[in-house]
Amino acid sequence: MNTLQSISPLDGRYSDKVSELSNYFSEYALIKYRVLVEIEWFIFLCNELKLDNSRILKKDEIKKLKAIYQEFEFKDAQEVKNIEKVTNHDVKAVEYFLKEKFKNLKLDNLSEFIHFACTSEDITNLAYSLMIKESLSNVINSNLEKILENLRLKANIYKKMPMLSRTHGQSATPTTLGKEFIIFISRIERQIKNTKIEFLGKINGAVGNYNAHLSAYPKIDWIKASEKFIKSLSLTPNFYTTQIESHDFIAEIFHYFQRINTVLLDMCRDIWTYVSLDYFKQKLKEGEVGSSTMPHKVNPIDFENAEGNLGLANAIFQHLAEKLPISRMQRDLTDSTVLRNTGVAFAYSLIAYKSILKGLSKLEVNEKKMLIDLDNNWEILAEPIQTVMRKYKVEKPYEKLKELTRGKKLDNKAISDFISKLEIPAAAKKNLLNLTPAKYVGLAEKLVLKYLKG
Repeated sequence: MNTLQSISPLDGRYSDKVSELSNYFSEYALIKYRVLVEIEWFIFLCNELKLDNSRILKKDEIKKLKAIYQEFEFKDAQEVKNIEKVTNHDVKAVEYFLKEKFKNLKLDNLSEFIHFACTSEDITNLAYSLMIKESLSNVINSNLEKILENLRLKANIYKKMPMLSRTHGQSATPTTLGKEFIIFISRIERQIKNTKIEFLGKINGAVGNYNAHLSAYPKIDWIKASEKFIKSLSLTPNFYTTQIESHDFIAEIFHYFQRINTVLLDMCRDIWTYVSLDYFKQKLKEGEVGSSTMPHKVNPIDFENAEGNLGLANAIFQHLAEKLPISRMQRDLTDSTVLRNTGVAFAYSLIAYKSILKGLSKLEVNEKKMLIDLDNNWEILAEPIQTVMRKYKVEKPYEKLKELTRGKKLDNKAISDFISKLEIPAAAKKNLLNLTPAKYVGLAEKLVLKYLKG
């Protein structure tokens, strides 16, 4: 289907930006990961547990079995889908697909050990755990790290650059541009450091009690065996489940990304505002237009795009996190249809991350404008002046500065005249007279260096 005919922008307009996720969240990927789990379970039963009436597989047989999922192609997935048209069951279709493959490998006498003692969820939950884990490791986290690298670089470069702050949208105590970048870095990295993600899995049968396993092989320690198998997939066993793995850990992951996305959304809005204040300019690209009618415009579209897609991602993450841990009794199918949208949430996140990276790469700091704004707001020095007055017990310092400055625009002369009349020590008066809005940045630079060194 031509991408112009796609209903979802993920498969249409943005398909080139999220194509790498199709290896983890497409229908093809889900089938491939199910095939992987089925084959690894079969090998485990034969070579690790050495079940009666099975046999130990030879090295070349194992190599050929693993090749089924390692070399899995679109035509293989299509073959599974064709079988599903008959079975009307996606996991059973995978089992029948493998049984046909076993005939070609001359392993059909062992084919009944495919999907042995398993319910469909034993295969599917492990497949999803692997899909999410590997997509984060190979795609999502690397894009987040690129954003952090870019922000760290900007924080270091602009650690000394003074900038007028705004609280409630009004002129406020100055900061440095580097310090503002550090704030977002610290917020994101705090989520990363404080969140230990465990990718859980289960392979314990129809209602989680190893009933079928035990009926066939009562002498095997199936709890220990399942633990060993799940760990062999680099996952963490969850022994206490119904028919399904409860999805609590998936909800935790979604909440984790919601928090990161919310921080990034906050950053996008701040940068958008700084662009509107002319603190940032954007590099021009030949041929681009900012408006269909206003030729002069260079819009902050990358941060607007990111904001919109972060919102979509978080809306889906929120629903998934609320829905997935809830299942009627031992099993219902509402989680199955919802889980298929896992990739959608991560895809919208990925679009946003790439837009942020693009936007950050186009930013050019307008230092001249920032200094002009600082010089036009001498009234912000009311804060340090009244604080020094408090130190030397000058009567009603706050009230006097309020009367002088509230709702007014003052210049250097007005502030200097006020300071000159203060009855405070000469050294303190001199320090205040030497103070300018651009110099009044506190320990902003030290805070940047402290974080970057830490």
